Amino acid sequence: MRKKLRGKLPFMICGIIALFVAAVFAARLVDWQLIHGKEYKRLSTRSTSFNVDTSPTRGEILDRNGVGLVTNITHYKIVFDKLYVDESKLDSTILSLVDLLDKTGDKWDNALPITLTKNGFAFEDDSDDEISELRSELGAPSDADAARCVELLCDKYSVDGDLSDAHRFALASVRYNMVRENYSNSNPYTFASDVSRDAVTAVSENTQGVGGVDVRTYLVRAADNPALAPHILGALGAISKEEYDELSYSAKNYGINDEVGKFGIEKAFEEELKGEGGTKIIQRNSDGTIVDTVETINAKPGNTVYLTLDSKLQQVAAKSLETNIKAAQKEGKEESEEKGKKLQGEDCESGAVVMLDVNDFSVLAAASYPTYDLNKYSEYDDYYTTLSNDKKSPLYNRAFSGTFEWGSVFKPIVAMAALEEKIITPETKIYCTQKYDYYPSNVVECMHKHEEMDLRSAIAQSCNYYFAEVGRLLGIDTMYLYAEKFGLGEYTGLEIEESKGTLAGRDSTEWQPGNTVQAAIGQSDNAFTPVQLATYAATIANNGVRLKTHIVSKITDYERKEVVADYSGAEVEDECGVSQKNLKTVQEDMLGVTQSEEGTGYSVFGGYKVKVAAKTGTAENSGSDHTTFMCYAPYDKPQVAIAVVLEHGVRGKYSMQVAKDLLDAYFNK
Repeated sequence: MRKKLRGKLPFMICGIIALFVAAVFAARLVDWQLIHGKEYKRLSTRSTSFNVDTSPTRGEILDRNGVGLVTNITHYKIVFDKLYVDESKLDSTILSLVDLLDKTGDKWDNALPITLTKNGFAFEDDSDDEISELRSELGAPSDADAARCVELLCDKYSVDGDLSDAHRFALASVRYNMVRENYSNSNPYTFASDVSRDAVTAVSENTQGVGGVDVRTYLVRAADNPALAPHILGALGAISKEEYDELSYSAKNYGINDEVGKFGIEKAFEEELKGEGGTKIIQRNSDGTIVDTVETINAKPGNTVYLTLDSKLQQVAAKSLETNIKAAQKEGKEESEEKGKKLQGEDCESGAVVMLDVNDFSVLAAASYPTYDLNKYSEYDDYYTTLSNDKKSPLYNRAFSGTFEWGSVFKPIVAMAALEEKIITPETKIYCTQKYDYYPSNVVECMHKHEEMDLRSAIAQSCNYYFAEVGRLLGIDTMYLYAEKFGLGEYTGLEIEESKGTLAGRDSTEWQPGNTVQAAIGQSDNAFTPVQLATYAATIANNGVRLKTHIVSKITDYERKEVVADYSGAEVEDECGVSQKNLKTVQEDMLGVTQSEEGTGYSVFGGYKVKVAAKTGTAENSGSDHTTFMCYAPYDKPQVAIAVVLEHGVRGKYSMQVAKDLLDAYFNK
């Protein structure tokens, strides 16, 4: 009998414990629901929690030396926080702030398409859509004037009729905008944006003890020099549905009302710059008292992106480009009037220049003209419309996306390919009669009757006849294979948008043998970007090793203390397949362009302080001829490479002067 009890004892103990626990829970339920139920219900209705999202600070964009290109500037705004506002005193608080801002000369935010004038109320110009929407919301006739709309608003929001017109209008406008902006416990309302320090002081001194009125700092993103490199830096815009669908999978907590980078660095490094939003929980009682605020997730600022650009060199590039384009146009107009014929350069209105560091192919400067104001682009819709309709296409990034005929700057590739394939030697002579007509349907004209030319004199004097014959012997297939090696018709590796260009023969839809002689002098279908030509020049300077061209140096945390990613290393893309002996031959011939008295670059660089290897170019197209130029310097120990194109610039002195200004700035720093 005892053995049976011993066997059942553990089960009995467990049963007793279970009954005890059940009894405790039952007792608590009786206490919560029957004894103190009304009290707990009353307490629960007195406390409410709100989740409020906090926005991150977007990362900044700097040049290679840490100089700000796109930075965040602190501004001040006055807000109403509904969690703290005494609604019974809201109207008097609004009017008090209106009077304070009137004294400091600041403006409160008016969302109505109506203004208060000396003669009463008037609709704002160019606001037809907003006026129609307002009339519709108020149920007003389609011809209701501004005064009638204000009266209806005052009735809608129970505005005291004994107030002045200014005060009645202010209350109607603010109340109207609060509704439109979804003013709520989790969404404070901005009463006045970008107020002065005087306003900050006045509001702080006069709203002591007034709940819900707060002066807050906020950051305005702006380009420090808005016309310097807008095509590269990029801009923000409202997130599209497609972008939201794509980015909502990231860890950055994108919202449907967020802004994202639309082009340039802002787009390419969106997720690095974005940062991560935070969340805080605010708890208040039914009488409006805040009882607790907890930051559950801290907002994390975006990272800082350092570019390889040197802002000082970029300024020189932009200014020189503008100056020489205008000078070329001026001389073209004068000559056109003098000769009584067009296409003398009077249509020169645009161009681009790119400067690379030969050591790692980083972009030191890249300017496109005409340019535009990045801050206005981001703030004013009508400014964007004006830019879009401008026939000069200022939004077009000519430095990276513009594809142009370059003419004779293509000839060094033909020379290296022909030497390597043993089509010619440096001493090979060809007699220039000025008109090369091997293919009657593709006659090539030379600027002069050069007579007997070897390779050095042909490059120095840019003899079309010589290179037409060499190109014919070389053939288009071999020609474009070498051009590919030097990066022409290829993406350079830039982190932002760029064009691939067109390489004659390879990318042509149809080809005739006679087209080859045109391609050999840089014409035919050849169309390349300035950054490709700068990469080509840098590859020659780098003894045939083509590196990845890049414009981002590194990424750090927002405080610029910790390096998150380093892009500064040189990355090999290809090797040109030309022997050092043949490369050296063409390098020396390019030096002759600037050092030989008969060289096409001698007039600008003959007595220059450092030796410059170069090639000039003139390209036929619709309109006046393009003038082009590429170079690297110093010749004996290359540091930088440059490519310049002035659309319809005609005269080589202007494209060469842009390069010279950049070299002056670089070697004088």
